[in-house]
Formats: sequence, structure tokens, C-alpha cells
Amino acid sequence: MLVGGSKGKVGAVVLATQAALRAGSGLATAHVPACGLTVMQTAVPEAMASSADENAFLDSIPQSEEHTYGIGMGMGMEEASKNALMGFLEQQKNPVVLDADALNLLATSPESYEKIPAQSVLTPHPGELKRLLGEWTDDFDKVEKAKAFAAKYNLVLLIKGAHTCICFEQGMLINPTGNPGMATAGSGDVLAGMITGLMAQGYPSWQAAAMGVYLHGSAGDIAVQQLGYQALLASDITLNIGNSFIELFKPEQAPQQEEAQED
Repeated sequence: MLVGGSKGKVGAVVLATQAALRAGSGLATAHVPACGLTVMQTAVPEAMASSADENAFLDSIPQSEEHTYGIGMGMGMEEASKNALMGFLEQQKNPVVLDADALNLLATSPESYEKIPAQSVLTPHPGELKRLLGEWTDDFDKVEKAKAFAAKYNLVLLIKGAHTCICFEQGMLINPTGNPGMATAGSGDVLAGMITGLMAQGYPSWQAAAMGVYLHGSAGDIAVQQLGYQALLASDITLNIGNSFIELFKPEQAPQQEEAQED
């Protein structure tokens, strides 16, 4: 279930839901404010949709053990949304994906980090990461603080950037795919949706994060070959998720034998 959206920001949940489906979730449900229900059903007819009672922002998050949750895309910072998030986390036992405003809401009350279910995946951009970790002196300090945060709360924490790092209990992975054109609006929503879709298929959290980050970057690399850096949109990344899977599982070609030299 992809949870988020506030008035004017429903598109973030649209992107995440499309990406979850493209990543192979099979089924996806989007939970949005009432104002976004028609937009959601029109933009992603393949997905199911439900709405909160409040028209302009989220004031509820339905609990279900059958769903894997991705929460926060375009969610907004309303007090009612914060209360809904905190109430949800207090009851939730399974790992979730937390992105965007879900992280910003948590950062307003650092004691709430203890409520995050073990092995949840956090996908902050640099500004959101700073709200979680505090200031850092350099990249080395940032990495050490991120690793310590992930270990303390038993989470998977992404450091998004030119080479996204995935910090988790067993260590850290550095992603080789991606390009500058992917620093575009909505790209992070696509990534959060992909990771949610992969977790829904049963991948452990750190594997879903690593695979999602790799395929997200690969889809962007494929798209940019046709469009260039400047024209790349988040939806172009989504449209190339299938191609990134094909590229990932493409059999390696056997090395060509050198032609026998003529006498």
C-alpha cells in the first residue's frame, strides 16, 4: 500500500504506485486524501485506491498485515497526518518503507524513531537525511553517522546521491548505476515505490533496497540514452523499469574466440 499525498501533491503517490507495479508487486493499493481519489484512479487504473476522511490531507492510515507499506510521498506536515503516522507505527510490526514527509514528521519528534518497525527502509534525500542525523562535517562523517543510525534502530538507511549508499546491520553497499539527469522531481517517489514493490514480493529489506536502487539507476541510465540528461522525467524512469530488469538478467555473451592467425 502506497500512502501519501496532500492537496497538490497527489502526483507523488501516483509515481510511487506506478513504480511499485512496474517493479513486480502484481497488486497495489494507494491510500490518499479524498481530494486525490479521482486523480489516483484516473492516473493508475491498474491500482486499487482508498481515501482518508479529510479532503485535503491524510488523517488516517489503514492497518493490514496483508500489505507492505510505502508511506510519506507528498504527505504534507499537518498535525493530523503526524498523528496518523505515529498511531500506525505504534501498531505496525512488519518492515515498512518511509520516505519524504514521513521522515520529516518523524524528525520533529526524534523519540519516535523507536517506533519504526525493525528492518524498515528509510529513503531520505540529503535535506531529509540531515534532519534525521543532524549536521555532519564531511562525507566520511555523514557515512559514519548514517551507519550508526541504521545500527541503533535496526533499519536500512539510504544515503541518496551520485552513488547511493545502503547502510544496514551487515554493512554498507554502494550503488554503481544512475546519472545526473535523475536529480529531477519525483525520482525519489519512483525509488520508494520500487523498493515497496520489491519488499511486497518477499525480498528482505536490505535486498529490496539494494535491488531497487540498482534497477532505479539502471532505468535512468537507459532512459537518458534516448532523452539526454536535461529532458529526463521521473515517469521516464518508471517506463524503463522493465528494460532495467531485462538488462539485469540478460545472459552474458561468451567471449569471441580470436581468429586463427594466418600462416
